[in-house]
Amino acid sequence: MQRTLISSLAMATALMFVGSGAFAHDDGALDKISGPNGGQLRMAGGYHLELVVTKDSKEAKDNPVTVYLTDHGEKKVPSAGATGTAMILAAKSKITVPLAPSGDNKLTGIGRYASDPQMKVVVSVTFASAKAEQARFTPLLTAAADGHGNHQH
Repeated sequence: MQRTLISSLAMATALMFVGSGAFAHDDGALDKISGPNGGQLRMAGGYHLELVVTKDSKEAKDNPVTVYLTDHGEKKVPSAGATGTAMILAAKSKITVPLAPSGDNKLTGIGRYASDPQMKVVVSVTFASAKAEQARFTPLLTAAADGHGNHQH
């Protein structure tokens, strides 16, 4: 009887974790989800960061960088008082783009970069509460990596 009760409790606990999405927040799972603004999603502490970069700039030129801030429930996190940077490694160059609040829950900046499919971006955000978080992105690799970038019509 006691074994059955312990097994039942263990199963119920496991189902609660699965049902709550506790396992759904790794980078692999987030890569399967299209961000609400068309960008790549990453987890950073208690937040989700969505990075949106220019996808069709063949040559390095001034392009926007936008990071949307939400919590794990996809509720917008205000960007007022937050600061950040996006370190972009693309087309054999490295730049750091300062990010500033721009609207409800986004930070934006302009940086000189090309839309390199191998682009890597490290986003660092310091929230108004002084809590700092960081996330690593491969924003243009996702379509090619899952095979959807090579479809021929």
